[in-house]
Amino acid sequence: MTPELTALTLAGLLQVIQFGLMSVPANLELGQKKTLGPRDNLNLESEVSARTGRLIRAMNNHFEGLILFSMACVIITVSDQSTAFTSACAYAYLAARVLYIPAYAFGWSPWRSFIWAVGFFATTFMLIAALF
Repeated sequence: MTPELTALTLAGLLQVIQFGLMSVPANLELGQKKTLGPRDNLNLESEVSARTGRLIRAMNNHFEGLILFSMACVIITVSDQSTAFTSACAYAYLAARVLYIPAYAFGWSPWRSFIWAVGFFATTFMLIAALF
């Protein structure tokens, strides 16, 4: 497995961890009636604490970032273009996503945005590297 695919696998497992970090407090705060129900016309995020709401948004943000990162990892791997640079970018993305969770949960401003940018640009650089 390429280092990029290893980082992608770890990013997938990080998403599972983020789901747990979000779902446990959300279930405790909302109760089973709401979380097990159909959730029709409900915005559950507005009914949880600020920190739990941030954990929800951090998880959703990782889903969004994971799309581009997955594309970059697959393109690099399938085209057999794995290099030290693309590997470093992949692990920079992963490290940024790990740091992003507490940064968002605890409202580290403006650091949360800087951490997000590291992951975004690492992914972008991987995609650009695949073209050369």
